[in-house]
Amino acid sequence: MTTSGSTAAETTAGYPTLRVEHVSTVERAAEELRRAIFEGEIESGTPLREVALADSLGVSRPTIREALGVLVAEGLAVREPHRGVHVVRPERALVHDVCAARWVLEGAGVARWREATEEQRQHVRTSLRTYTDAVRAEGTYQELNSLHLAFHVSLVGLAGSPRLVAMAENLVLELKLALAQVERIARNAHDQADTHVALVQLLEDGDVDAATAFLKTHLEDAEAEIVDALGL
Repeated sequence: MTTSGSTAAETTAGYPTLRVEHVSTVERAAEELRRAIFEGEIESGTPLREVALADSLGVSRPTIREALGVLVAEGLAVREPHRGVHVVRPERALVHDVCAARWVLEGAGVARWREATEEQRQHVRTSLRTYTDAVRAEGTYQELNSLHLAFHVSLVGLAGSPRLVAMAENLVLELKLALAQVERIARNAHDQADTHVALVQLLEDGDVDAATAFLKTHLEDAEAEIVDALGL
C-alpha cells in the first residue's frame, strides 16, 4: 500500500533519467544536420565526423553521436563498422525498388478513391493544397520534400489501412534525400505541383482509371529523373 510519506519521498527523489534540455539539444543538432544535407552543404557519401561536427555546432561529442543516431534511424545516414557514419548515397537498385513498392501502395489507394471516406479524400486535397502553397511560397528543399512525400502518403490513405500508410511512410524515408537532391539539381518544384494537381483533378472528375495510369507514369518518370539527375 502506498502511503503519503512514500509518495512524498518519491517526489523528492525526482526522476534523474529525464533530460529535457539534453534531448532538445540532440534534436537541434539533428535538425541542423538535416538542413545541411537537404540544402546540399553536406553531400551524399560525406563522412560525418563526431569531433569536427561537435566543434562546428558547439556541442559535445555524445550529443553529436545521438544526433547521428537519429539520422541513421531516418535513413539519411548509415553507420558501417570501421568506417563510422556517412550520408547515404542513393543507389539505382534501391531507387527502383522503392519506386516499385510505392506504385503498389499508392496505386491501391488511388484505385479506391470512390470507396474512400470523405475524410480520406479531404486529406488528399488538404495535403495537395499545403504542398502547392509551399511551392508558391518557395519553401526550403527540406520543407517541399516533406510535403511532397506527405501528399503521396495521403494517396495510400485512401485504401483505409493504417498498416499500408505506415509502410508508405517508411518507404518515403528512403527517398527523401534522393528527391531533395533532384529538386536541388532540376529545380522542378512547380512542375511537380502542377503534376499533382492534374492527378487529383482526374480523381475529382471520377476518372479513376485515368488517374491510376497517370500515377503509374508519374512514378516511372520520377524514378528515371532521380537516376538521371544523380548519375546512378
